[in-house]
Amino acid sequence: MQGFLITIHTLVSLLLVMVILMQASQGGGLSGTFGSGATSAIMGGRGAASLLSKLTTWLVIVFMTLALLISFFSSPSVAETESLLKKEAESRIITPGADLSLPTIPEKQ
Repeated sequence: MQGFLITIHTLVSLLLVMVILMQASQGGGLSGTFGSGATSAIMGGRGAASLLSKLTTWLVIVFMTLALLISFFSSPSVAETESLLKKEAESRIITPGADLSLPTIPEKQ
């Protein structure tokens, strides 16, 4: 399920990038590259921009929804309430002074 959602999320991401790049900006964007003359003749001058704007909005909504679903499905089902450090400390057997060396007394000559 998670792999399927990630695949769909990737496709939506690529579509979103393409739609954003197709929108006309102050510099003209890439909308002229994909035949803006044909789209303006079919839908009118403002129709293409409105369609791209609506498509961008819907793709963003789908993108965010998929991101939340992927996050939900990839989270662990049972959350541990105890610290890993606390578990490790409890599992060790502590013997006071076990790692200390005995003092040595220097011999007198």
